Amino acid sequence: MRVLVTGAAGYIGSHTLIELLAGGHEICGLDNYVNSTPEALIRVASITGQDIACHEADIRDPAVLKNIFSEFRPEAVIHFAGLKAVGESNEKPLEYYDNNVTGTIELLRAMDHVACRRIVFSSSATVYGDAHYLPLDEDHPKAPMNPYGRTKYFIEHLLSDWAAASPDASSISLRYFNPVGAHASGTIGEDPNGPPNNILPFVSQVAVGRREKVAVFGNDYDTRDGTGLRDYIHVTDLARAHVAAVDHAFRTTGADAINVGRGEGATVLELIRSFEAATGRKIAYEITLRRQGDIAASIADASKAERLLGWRAGLDLADMCASAWAWQSANPNGYDAPR
Repeated sequence: MRVLVTGAAGYIGSHTLIELLAGGHEICGLDNYVNSTPEALIRVASITGQDIACHEADIRDPAVLKNIFSEFRPEAVIHFAGLKAVGESNEKPLEYYDNNVTGTIELLRAMDHVACRRIVFSSSATVYGDAHYLPLDEDHPKAPMNPYGRTKYFIEHLLSDWAAASPDASSISLRYFNPVGAHASGTIGEDPNGPPNNILPFVSQVAVGRREKVAVFGNDYDTRDGTGLRDYIHVTDLARAHVAAVDHAFRTTGADAINVGRGEGATVLELIRSFEAATGRKIAYEITLRRQGDIAASIADASKAERLLGWRAGLDLADMCASAWAWQSANPNGYDAPR
């Protein structure tokens, strides 16, 4: 089927392109390259042996979107495009609401223009806020603690209302926990523009000498060692979940939300030790103050994904660390391309 992917050159988007092509789908990408680079798509083409069609465009531009949708006429959309840094969202909330929420509205209008009725949305476990219980299932109360999480929460409701207005529409929001790792080839991986927002790129950049040490934000949480506890998931497992979600969207209607995680957690210090074991390199770190909007622990109940999508994570923390190191050690400066 024809699948349009927003944020196609990004970390998760680029890995998902590979899995879509492996599944025989025809793809069209869209990216404004604010936090990505076209080099990622060149490498995806090299890995897959297929050309990658990707338009440089902003999802808030209705005229451009209309032209792209009219030309490609997608049967489904996977929506990754959006700003995603928790800390930055506290500093620039209007930018986050404009880009994430307004952008999604324009995307849905473009879908309506060509009667495209299937969308898989890149949501987040941040919609849950502080855990009332663990693991978190999809019925857990929603109380996002930062503007980034609230944009995801509002978009989920927006998609639910959009799907309810059309009896043939299907929307699936995948609530990610903590994607890490890189493609098995070591040629594509996470390459943030500026300081990383996730822990593992910080760790791997310390390992290659780009940074002196890792900042560990808080060691007084109610966890095994006082540092934040997270459910880490390999980006390849996550990409495969999107392909399964697209297939499921053609078998169902209405809106649904599904957790995507491993169902087990590791603390920040445990992640650092796992990386050290996978690479044989010592990682310097420093305990600093908590970040605004961070929570103590987040672990997924991913049983719904297995039940509805036939999907479950297959790669463990050691795989995540080894693949992240394969990427970073082969590409110490990331894609090393202008942004």
